[in-house]
Amino acid sequence: MFEFFSVLWFFLIFVLIAGYFVLDGFDLGIGVLSPFIAKNDEDRAVLRRAIGPVWDGNEVWLLTAGGALFAAFPDAYATTFSGFYLAVMLVLFGLIVRAVSFEFCAGDPAWAKLWDGCFFVGSLLPALLLGVAVGNIFAGIPMDAAGDYAGVPLLGLVTPFTLLTGLLGLVMFLAAGAAWAALKAPLPSALRDRAQRLRMPLQVIALALFAVVSVFALALVGTEMDPALAPARWLFAVLVVVALAASIVAGRAEDGDLKAFLAQSAAMIALVGLLACSMFPVLVNATPESVGPAITIFNAASSELSLMWMTIITAVGLPLVLVYHVIIYRTFRGRVTPEDLTHY
Repeated sequence: MFEFFSVLWFFLIFVLIAGYFVLDGFDLGIGVLSPFIAKNDEDRAVLRRAIGPVWDGNEVWLLTAGGALFAAFPDAYATTFSGFYLAVMLVLFGLIVRAVSFEFCAGDPAWAKLWDGCFFVGSLLPALLLGVAVGNIFAGIPMDAAGDYAGVPLLGLVTPFTLLTGLLGLVMFLAAGAAWAALKAPLPSALRDRAQRLRMPLQVIALALFAVVSVFALALVGTEMDPALAPARWLFAVLVVVALAASIVAGRAEDGDLKAFLAQSAAMIALVGLLACSMFPVLVNATPESVGPAITIFNAASSELSLMWMTIITAVGLPLVLVYHVIIYRTFRGRVTPEDLTHY
């Protein structure tokens, strides 16, 4: 049973990461895109209203993923959060600044430009650094015999490959943000037109970056992968390409904003699925020059009893979270109307 629970929680953590990637992805994307697509106060109010009812709930998925990693695989949590300490603090700083600026944007018009700038920076930092972190755990980090990070803080984590993974994550966030903005903006509106014009080029760039990162990972990084999961990796890789292409095609239709957003979200889920199947059973790879071994689900997992209770709690709690999200998104479905802007 111990092996079963270890494997289960490996994939459950990636499910939580996928939930965050999709749900908070368009939030971060809108924050980064806002200076480029919002040309006046009304446009900025529409964007705030588009994510206002859901953004804080979306961030719960990141907190839950971090908590699940701590409880299920404490050694992996200790290595990543201590080795990536400065990067993690920058991500948290960005999320805090984004939350504060979001709340003050509408209520403090005298400092509106400052809060808009903070909203941009607070969205950009997590969107970029999360992808860099993923690139590091996939490519490997230097570790000592105790399993601790043995490299240079922050600068040692920046390589051509990790920069590419960071850019891929950022562009996927931006494409999701453009898709959500086009879906929620009033019809017709110049804001929707600008979001639509950005959506397709961003998705094309995402396809190009996905191809480059894939070739880089296979030819130059050379991380060992479980051969039994090769069919799943090919399936997810194809789904990434097909879903992005479908989003591009759907976005060309006059009423295709919803389909374009859903296809974009499917591509993001498939990308996380590809990462999970490429990593299994490794949680954090070690570079060849490392003294210590890679951190896997078998040498980093908690006790069987802990994993069992986590599974029981998740079986009760996760459906409640999903019900909450369904209610929230159904309640605030549809495009933003002028009446909605009175709250933002």
